[in-house]
Amino acid sequence: MSFGARVTHTYQRNRRFMHEVVPIRLDYEKQLHTTAKFDSIAFTNQALYASLRDQFVPSAQYTFTHTNPASRDRKRRVTLSIKEGGNLTSLVYRMAGKPFTQRDKSLFGVPFAQYIRLTAEYTQQLRLGQTHTFLAGRIFGGVIRSFGNATTAPYADLFTVGGANSIRAFGVRSIGPGSYHPANSNYSYIDQMGDLRLEASLEYRFPLVSSLYGAMFVDAGNVWLLKPDENRPGGSIDLSRIGREIALGTGFGLRYELQFLV
Repeated sequence: MSFGARVTHTYQRNRRFMHEVVPIRLDYEKQLHTTAKFDSIAFTNQALYASLRDQFVPSAQYTFTHTNPASRDRKRRVTLSIKEGGNLTSLVYRMAGKPFTQRDKSLFGVPFAQYIRLTAEYTQQLRLGQTHTFLAGRIFGGVIRSFGNATTAPYADLFTVGGANSIRAFGVRSIGPGSYHPANSNYSYIDQMGDLRLEASLEYRFPLVSSLYGAMFVDAGNVWLLKPDENRPGGSIDLSRIGREIALGTGFGLRYELQFLV
């Protein structure tokens, strides 16, 4: 069973700057029933169990987006976001006398998550000469840090790599963390998430017919854990081997240039 509610305020004074503030967001999740298969998977992976267990997530978020003036020759966008979960709730508990470092404090009968999540994304599109050919690039970075009342952030807020909006040559959630390779099974993708995500892509676009473009691309990236996990060896971040753990994917696709989006 899950329940969610949030209040959002978006402020955009002009076309270049946009601010989105979510002063309060509530997510409540409770497992009404589990199968023996689920219990066996969760039992062998405590990090997965901690991220999927019953929990209450009170959070707040701020997102800043900057785009350059409308220009078909040079489009640019920067998006920065920060999200905190459970910190104000933990502060209230601290004022009531419970230590900040005490774990598994509960709210509405379930423990509440406590973490900070930061993401940054930069995209750029350049026209090549006077033609309708473009070079587009994207860089993304994100990190999430759990502390205080919880050791692991909610599953939905963890990072994954692979799929149509990520490294396109790989399936959804099929990379990482780090050099970890799960045993082949129908559930191997479940624990392929991490606390740190780095990703980049470069795409060469050329016109085919009208607004239909061809696209040759190369994507690179991975996710990592901030702390070692014995159930996922090789999954933690290590700067000495990070270059060898970057997954690469190349390919060709079609892109339709929309002039507007509803």
